[in-house]
Amino acid sequence: MRDADVVIVGAGAAGLSLAYRLCAPGAGARRPTVVLVEAPRGPRTPPERTWCFWEPPGGEFDPALTAVWDALRVYGPDGTETVGWPAPLRYKMLRSGDFAAVVEARLAGDPAVRRVEATVAAVRDTADGAEVRGCDGAGRPVALRSRWVFDSRPGSLLPPARTTLRQHFRGWFVRTRRAVFDPAVADWMDFRVPQPAHGLAFGYVLPLDPHTALVEYTRFSRRPLDVAGYERALRHYTDEVRKLGPFEITGTEQGVIPMTDGRFPHRAGRSVFRIGTAGGATRPSTGYTFAAVQRQTAGLAAALRQPGSPPPPPVHSRWARALDAVLLRGLDSGRVDGAAVFTDLFGAVPTERLLRFLDGRSRLWEDLTIGLRTPVLPMLRTVAELPLLPRKTAPW
Repeated sequence: MRDADVVIVGAGAAGLSLAYRLCAPGAGARRPTVVLVEAPRGPRTPPERTWCFWEPPGGEFDPALTAVWDALRVYGPDGTETVGWPAPLRYKMLRSGDFAAVVEARLAGDPAVRRVEATVAAVRDTADGAEVRGCDGAGRPVALRSRWVFDSRPGSLLPPARTTLRQHFRGWFVRTRRAVFDPAVADWMDFRVPQPAHGLAFGYVLPLDPHTALVEYTRFSRRPLDVAGYERALRHYTDEVRKLGPFEITGTEQGVIPMTDGRFPHRAGRSVFRIGTAGGATRPSTGYTFAAVQRQTAGLAAALRQPGSPPPPPVHSRWARALDAVLLRGLDSGRVDGAAVFTDLFGAVPTERLLRFLDGRSRLWEDLTIGLRTPVLPMLRTVAELPLLPRKTAPW
C-alpha cells in the first residue's frame, strides 16, 4: 500500500519548490498526494541562505523579495567601472526563510500534503514504485512507499568530470556608520581583489539601503578556504578596496557550490528522480541555481499531472553544458584570465543578452558573438584537448 503518489526528500529550495508547484491552485483534478520529508531540526539544520536570480518584474515570489536592483556593476582588476541595465530583467534577492514562508502558506491545511521529519538512509525502487527508509528524531524507523520519489540530497561524490571547481564564498551582512552604498546598483563582480593563479576571485555587494549590505568574497577554485582565510579576504576587501570605514557585522553566510562538467543524472531509478543541484540544476559556469530549480520543478509538476507524459529534459541543454565545460577547463588550467574575461564580456555585451546567455536562454548566433568576445585561441585549444581528458570523481 502506498503512503502517497509522491515522496519528496529534502525541504531545501528544490524540495519546497516541487511541493509548492504540485499543490498549485487550479492544478486540476489530477493532483497527486505528497509526503514532504525534511530532516529533524538540530545542529545540522542549514542556516538561512540568500538566493539571487534574474527575471522580469511581476514574478510569483516578488512579494517575498528582500531587494531588487535594476542596475548591475562590474569593477575590472584595474578599477574600471562598468554599469549595465538588464531591462526588462531585474536582479532579485530572496532569503530562504521568506521563500519557505511562501511555500508554507500554500501547503498549510492542504489535505493532499503530509510532512514528515526523518533522516533518510535509503531510497530504492520497488516493484510498483519506490520506497524511502530512515528514522525520525527519536530513532524510530520510518518507511514511506509511493509511486515516485524526488530526492534532493547531494551524494558523497560528484559525478566523474574532466574539470571540477567549486564556487565557495563567505559573506557579511554589514551596517556602516557612513552612507556608503548605492541601493539602486548591485555590485555583481568586483575583481579588485588578489586573483589566484587558477580560477578567479571577486567581491560581491548587494546593498539594501545606504548603510546596509551583504558583502561577500567569492572564489572559483578547486578547494575552499578555511574560515580564517575568508575572514582575511573580507577584511581586506571591506577595508582596503571598498574603504567602508567603521561597520558592524550583523550576520554571516557561507557556502560551497560545485562547478563541474560532470553529468548529473536526473534519474536514479525507474521511479526515483534527482532534483536541485543533485539533479543538475546548478549552472556549472556560474553556480546560479534558484531560477533553474523553478524551471525544473515546474516541468516535473506538469508531467506528474499528465500520467504517461515523459519527464522533462535536463534543465541545462547539452550545448550550454558544452560551453561551460570549455570555460571551466580554461579557468582551471590557468589558460584563461577569468577576471579579464568576465570584465570584457560585461563591457562589450548588452547586459540583458549576457544574463540570458548565462541562463542558457540565448540563441545560437548570440552565443557565437559572445564567444568571439573571449580569448579565442586559448578557448580553441581547450576545445581540442577536452575529448582527451579523463573523467575523475571528486568528493562533493
